[in-house]
Amino acid sequence: MSSSANFVIDPPVATSVPVAGGGLFPVRRVFCVGRNYADHAREMGNNPDIEPPVFFTKPADAVTIREAIPLDQVSKQLDYEAELVVAIGSGGNDIPAATALDHVYGYSVGCDLTRRDLQKEAKNEGRPWDMAKGFDLSAPIAAIRAVSEIGHPRSAALTLAVNGVERQKGNIDQMIWSVADIIAYLSRFVALAPGDLIFTGTPAGVGPLKRGDHVEIEAAGIAKFHFQMI
Repeated sequence: MSSSANFVIDPPVATSVPVAGGGLFPVRRVFCVGRNYADHAREMGNNPDIEPPVFFTKPADAVTIREAIPLDQVSKQLDYEAELVVAIGSGGNDIPAATALDHVYGYSVGCDLTRRDLQKEAKNEGRPWDMAKGFDLSAPIAAIRAVSEIGHPRSAALTLAVNGVERQKGNIDQMIWSVADIIAYLSRFVALAPGDLIFTGTPAGVGPLKRGDHVEIEAAGIAKFHFQMI
């Protein structure tokens, strides 16, 4: 669309994430992988056997770098989920797994905040659970580290602590579907494009947050960040 387009309202401000060392990564879409760690699949009552990846989405403006996040007023159980995040630098359809990592700009770590009570209710009634995942400020994220700086991590401890107490501890090498496999599979269904983010799933240990909780998340050697529920 031409830059001189006559918008009838002001266009929305583009969401972006800082890149370590300088610059901003513009966020286009946010895809999330469910059930990508066997131990988390079990704790959620699902079969951990290998099956095709399950995807859901969040709107781009769910992504935030805020260090203070208001406690959600809709949910009675707002859960944390620590995840490795992949930032797509070049896109395409039907990307082969063998070359999928060439499409990655960088990596980060994020938190998939989830209205667990609403999600369970929607699942039980066979309804979509968009509002359990895609609400405002539901995707806190750290600055992105470029592949040119850190390469493609194959192993990294993924941890989350609440008020200094470790709640989640896993490793990205425990993912059922690797980053390359996720990109290859997802690109069969949608054309990936620069600016897309992929949250790659969470290990076991998810749990609820309350007002005042201080959350620290780290993917060792990749990124770390913290935020507080207010």
